[in-house]
Amino acid sequence: MGKKKKVILPPDLPVIGDDEIQVSDEDLEFIGRNREYAGFLTRLDTKSIDRHVTRVADHKEDELESLYEKRNRKASLLRLKEEEDKLHVDPVDALPVKTLDGKLEYRTADKLKSGDRTSENKSKDDEEDAGGLKLTKPEKRQKLKKSRKEAKKLAKEQEKENIGEEEKGNIGEGKLHTEVLAKVEEDLSSEELFRKKKIRLAEIGLQLLENPEENIKALKELLQICDDEDHNIVKLGLMSLLAVFKDIIPGYRIRLPTEKETEMTVSKAVRQQRFYESTLLRSYKEYLTKLIALEKQPSVHQVAVRCLCSLLDAVSHFNFRQSVLVSVVKNISSLDDTIRKLCCEAIRSLFLNEGKHGGEATLEAVRLIADQVKFHQCQLHPDSIDVFLSLMFDEDIGKSEAVEEEVRPKKKRNWRAQDGLKEVQTSDRKKNKQEIMTKTREEVSADFKAVSFAPDSRERKRMQSETLSAVFETYFRILKHSMDPSTSRSHPLLAPSLNGLGKFSHFIDLDFMGDLLRCLKKLAGHSNHNVSSTGTCLSVSERLQCCIVAFRVMRNNLDALNVDLQDFFIHLYNLLLEYRPDRDHGEVLAEALKTMLWEGKQHDMQRAAAFIKRLATFSLSHGSAEAMAALVTLKHLLQKNSKCRNLLENDAGGGSLAGLVSKYQPDATDPNLSGALASVLWELSLLMKHYNPSISTMATSISTMASMDPAHSQVFLSTASPLEAFTDSSLEQELLKTTGKPTPSSYKRRREIGNDFVIMDPYKMGNENVVDEDEVRRKLEDHFVVHKGIAENERLRRELNYTLSSISLFEDYKREKRHKKKGKR
Repeated sequence: MGKKKKVILPPDLPVIGDDEIQVSDEDLEFIGRNREYAGFLTRLDTKSIDRHVTRVADHKEDELESLYEKRNRKASLLRLKEEEDKLHVDPVDALPVKTLDGKLEYRTADKLKSGDRTSENKSKDDEEDAGGLKLTKPEKRQKLKKSRKEAKKLAKEQEKENIGEEEKGNIGEGKLHTEVLAKVEEDLSSEELFRKKKIRLAEIGLQLLENPEENIKALKELLQICDDEDHNIVKLGLMSLLAVFKDIIPGYRIRLPTEKETEMTVSKAVRQQRFYESTLLRSYKEYLTKLIALEKQPSVHQVAVRCLCSLLDAVSHFNFRQSVLVSVVKNISSLDDTIRKLCCEAIRSLFLNEGKHGGEATLEAVRLIADQVKFHQCQLHPDSIDVFLSLMFDEDIGKSEAVEEEVRPKKKRNWRAQDGLKEVQTSDRKKNKQEIMTKTREEVSADFKAVSFAPDSRERKRMQSETLSAVFETYFRILKHSMDPSTSRSHPLLAPSLNGLGKFSHFIDLDFMGDLLRCLKKLAGHSNHNVSSTGTCLSVSERLQCCIVAFRVMRNNLDALNVDLQDFFIHLYNLLLEYRPDRDHGEVLAEALKTMLWEGKQHDMQRAAAFIKRLATFSLSHGSAEAMAALVTLKHLLQKNSKCRNLLENDAGGGSLAGLVSKYQPDATDPNLSGALASVLWELSLLMKHYNPSISTMATSISTMASMDPAHSQVFLSTASPLEAFTDSSLEQELLKTTGKPTPSSYKRRREIGNDFVIMDPYKMGNENVVDEDEVRRKLEDHFVVHKGIAENERLRRELNYTLSSISLFEDYKREKRHKKKGKR
């Protein structure tokens, strides 16, 4: 039996008789003076006091406990009934009141005083109260929304029924007021909810970062938040999960235990580790699935791609890498510049940081890009192929391993022979022990190799060979597609593929060299004149790149190839006239001059003279950067071919060799047949007066080479290549553009003569006139554009006449054929 509760009764009052009560005169006098304060004694309810006293007094002492419990129970029932009669305000809509004991109490209101509700809502509330059901918060919100919708419907019906303009205006004002209030309430509630969700995201993230082993279950809640209807919350959830996964993902791949391993008895620490790894892997897989699904939604597309790129860069060694790679490569040619740059940077980082994944991810990425190029038929953004330039290969990747293969079997045979001798000498017990140890070592080495990020040299060479094969397969597919007449004329991947072939040309197999050079020769000859026959239109820069790649391939395999590159010299000779500064890339032209003319060891005299004359003409018709690159190449050719310096002589009939060679033909397409040795470099006299001081100085130094000893002749910028000269001139030109036209005061110099200073102004020295470089440049550009436009118009006019004549002949043929059919009839 339970213990009986101890009841503490009030102390007994002393019993005083009426005879013992004495009232003094002072008491009577005090009551007489303060009669207004004693009026409450007349208003006391003596009946209720007597009833209470008699109810307790008539019972025994043992029954007092049950009597007090019954009275307390009755009071609590009355209190509950009063609370039910009141309407509890939702905590979302009311501020709480904190009592002295620390409890929170919310406001309540009497149901009878809520006069804004309709009779229908009152009847529904009465039914719910009668049933004893208490609505939850979501049900209350849904009920509030329903009442608002009904109010809107009633307002619309009233607006339709009322015809008067005044009544319509009143109804419209009431409707607008209701809608504004509803919208304000909805905005306030959504902002508060958004703030709470952000705080919850921060709390979960901090818990996971502080102790991921104990709070790993919180990943499920984070993933659930990412399913929210608010896109801002979804973005915050995705970025929070990204930060958490980047921090807690281990530096190894997780292998889940097999069924046999799960049946084994393990320690508590092992069980906790297995639970942690399985939960992490399952949550990470769900996160990737969510990212791939949200990638299709435009509102969160950029955030999802950013998360995938960050994961590929940070945890490329972890599980489900293939899924991340597929998504990133799919967006590598996106029309959105931000997304495309993110994906390209992630792929480049993957190629440069092979220590994280051992090279396997590089091979997978290259194969995926190759499949992407094949699927889209080479119609991708050039950045998707430019990432191949970040690849790094070992120089001995193509070397044979025949020596290793010969040595390896010998070692194996010697080991087997020694093992046989030991087996004869040892007992069965030692033999079994040795077999167990050997098998254990093999299993350990296999497991170590499976989890190691640093593969052996043979595995590394194999992966690099497969990667290089996939890269060259992509490049050759692009070249083949560019030569196909049935394809479109746009070849966005041709330029980056040519750059890649030029960089990795020393890795190309000799069996493909002949086919590659023939392909490059054909592409270098594809110009605007033969578009109709080939179906391919390449720019001057792309054709120059074909020439550059051919020379690099030839130079890297000089001992194994014996190919005549005369056709590429012819293409370069003609492309110098087709170059346009506003359309083509000057860096490519400077690189072609450097690779084909400046770095060459020997040159034919006729060809060298033709290029010298063509470069001098080229320098007159283009800007300072192109002219400087051409003059540097021209001076280099004159220094290497001393016989060509006869072009610097000013004889009336040409150079000193004018009578020994044919007449100069400026329109010749073959440099060997141009007869340039019979000409004179009269262009230098104009270049010596060039507005750019660097160009004029260079032209002056070239013109004085005829009188110099070849052994002591020095070249201006002799150590600088055409590409470096072009870059320096372009940088100088940009600096002049940014600084603007200088003021005359900035050119003033002071010269000290004794104790006096004389101010010298170059604008007033001598009779020299100051030339506005921008004005001269503009006039020269306009002049040469007009000159070239005239030549282009003449060519187009010839083609038009030829086309019109062909059409007229075809019409005559059809007319004659029609007459013959009529005659037969």
